[in-house]
Amino acid sequence: MHPQQAIMNECSFILSIMPELLQGAITSVLVAMAAISLGVVLGISVCQMRRSQFWGFKRAAGLYISFMRGIPVLVILFLLFYLPSAVNIEVPSLLVAVLALGLNTSAFQAEIYRGGFNSIPVGQIEAAKALGLSRMRILTRIQLPQVLSLTGPELVNEFIILFKNSSLISVIGVTELMRRSEQLVSTTYKPVEVYLAAAIIYLALCLIISRLGERLKGKH
Repeated sequence: MHPQQAIMNECSFILSIMPELLQGAITSVLVAMAAISLGVVLGISVCQMRRSQFWGFKRAAGLYISFMRGIPVLVILFLLFYLPSAVNIEVPSLLVAVLALGLNTSAFQAEIYRGGFNSIPVGQIEAAKALGLSRMRILTRIQLPQVLSLTGPELVNEFIILFKNSSLISVIGVTELMRRSEQLVSTTYKPVEVYLAAAIIYLALCLIISRLGERLKGKH
């Protein structure tokens, strides 16, 4: 076969499998979005514990951050997947995926938020206290909006990392982009073409997310 014709055939094959791979990519994005949302809630909570005046809270938050940052995501996935089954509890693979990624990112987000809180001028908090605002109102009305704005770029980077780490959840049976790729390889016997198409989708989506993050940063 003429080399040019062979290249055209391969390109045609890659285009033909794109719709199926994109279905898996949608699952990857949705899992990453759910995990980053869980990470925001847990991350802010852990960050507040880390900044607490109580030694026990600070110590517990520090241990949590060290533990979650020190263990590979794959190990967390396997622990959450197999531990419940050891006591005859069935947990859906999709839920395990969101929990594992959410717990992992929450530890990194906690440190991101801590930097954001530390960058807020102390005078703002003292003025709010002088006006009689409660600690919760100061947190929700003054601190959090500024922290989320200041840490926006880091959170976008964290979402990109989560999206790429979502490729690991294929090991517990979640049919995301990587799992779809493996299924196609097993039926088409064209691993190079299939994984090249998957790489193109990963790269394209990461670039889109990064560009959206830059635009949001520009608006602020």
